[in-house]
Amino acid sequence: MEDLNVQWRKSSHSGGNGGECVEVAELGGTIGVRDSKDPEGGHLNVSRGALGALLADLKQS
Repeated sequence: MEDLNVQWRKSSHSGGNGGECVEVAELGGTIGVRDSKDPEGGHLNVSRGALGALLADLKQS
């Protein structure tokens, strides 16, 4: 069951056109990442450091 206090956020670059997007939320000491098209399908928990490293790598690509 989803915690009702969790604030999932989409990227500001998401056009809202139903396309592929991910959402993120603070989940205690980790960051949750989920598919915006399937919010009930579960999520992945990652550390802030791991998410930061992934985003830095993607920006260099």
